[in-house]
Amino acid sequence: MKLFKFIPILFCFVSFSQKEDSIALKKIYNYYLTKSKCYSNLEYLSTKIGGRLSGSPQAAQAVEWAKKAMYAAGADTVILQPCMVPHWVRGAKEKCNLISTKLKLNKALNCCALGNCIGTGAKGVNAQVIEIKSFEELELLGAKKMIEGKIVFYNVFFDQTHVRTGSAYGESVVYRGKGASYAARYGAVGSIVRSMTSVADDEPHTGNMNYDSTISKVKIPTIAISYKAADLLSESLKKDSELKVYIETHCQTLPDEPSFNVVGQITGTEKPNEFIIAGGHLDSWDNGQGAHDDGTGIVQSIEILEVYKLLSIKPKHSIRAVAFMNEENGLRGGEAYAKFAKQNNEKHLAALETDAGGYTPRGFGADTANGLYDLVVKWKTLFTPYFVERIQKDGGGADLIALEKMGVPCLSFEPDTQRYFDIHHTAADTFDKVNKRELELGSAAIGALIYLLDKYK
Repeated sequence: MKLFKFIPILFCFVSFSQKEDSIALKKIYNYYLTKSKCYSNLEYLSTKIGGRLSGSPQAAQAVEWAKKAMYAAGADTVILQPCMVPHWVRGAKEKCNLISTKLKLNKALNCCALGNCIGTGAKGVNAQVIEIKSFEELELLGAKKMIEGKIVFYNVFFDQTHVRTGSAYGESVVYRGKGASYAARYGAVGSIVRSMTSVADDEPHTGNMNYDSTISKVKIPTIAISYKAADLLSESLKKDSELKVYIETHCQTLPDEPSFNVVGQITGTEKPNEFIIAGGHLDSWDNGQGAHDDGTGIVQSIEILEVYKLLSIKPKHSIRAVAFMNEENGLRGGEAYAKFAKQNNEKHLAALETDAGGYTPRGFGADTANGLYDLVVKWKTLFTPYFVERIQKDGGGADLIALEKMGVPCLSFEPDTQRYFDIHHTAADTFDKVNKRELELGSAAIGALIYLLDKYK
């Protein structure tokens, strides 16, 4: 009998709690949609500072800006976590010319050097091209000595059957990352990749590559060409298998530079040494403004501090907004943050990364570790009125890898990414491509999730 009396009381408590949370989330969303500074902050970061590749003067300016912005947003303290970062510079404008006597062609192809690659200098590289569509094909032709002295062209498309564009990116980006080393193993003098995108335009996409000495000790220059340029090169090779391409790049790697993660903190009232963090990466590629990648993630994270301040919310745990440095070409910032946390015996209850652009929010990914997914999925109905309807069993991001290895349960913000890879790592990643309303809705979703995590963890 006592048990039956207890059940209605429990039901009423749960219902009251859900109603209370629903009201709290509505207040949070109302703030973001009427008073948020994330859009104006993004405008400054993107247009006044611009592209901010690690080690550059612009990256240093971004550190100072982020520190001031976090204090202005209401941080109790801002921590600068030091890290040494790579300093790769692009140098003079790259050149890529398709040359065919047979076809009477000498046409410039839109291109960009890949991050961390070596330069050719003024002499350039001029060689015949061989088209490759998989590493298996490269190995087969390499064994027949058909790669030596040539430029390998990895003509690998995004798989358009993937509804999630990130899956297509993950499959094709391996050719950007390791393609040069694999080509060099078989004697190639250069490599070219089709840009990592599904949109048929003439915008080349940069991105990081790494020379792997376990594959080849020889380093060769490597570039990306635009979707349309890749189509032209492929079609021209069908008509003239002996055509040549001339590549000229002036990039170089300078000594590592000192830099910082910027960490804004509101100290918890009950458990100050237990942390919930949200972050993005402050660095970006040099060819655009780094608006979607990842200026949006930075301003979304900073805005959490503003919400706590203006809505007079006192968190139980310490809340951090983290601007990681060097995600694009090294992950030194993520490693430095994890090292700092370990040295200071900090306990992290959850870490969220937002690095998929400022588009319309769709959901979250959450690790199953420490019951995080089971907790977050309970809140699905709270987010349904805001069209955030997907909670999946997978979370984290590149800057959280080191924390994840330490056992920290991780989350990821999942916006609609159908347009993300249209401009990812290009000169077109500019402030005008960000929709204010979409950015604010995504920011609100993240802020609401952090609020719930603090309340229930």
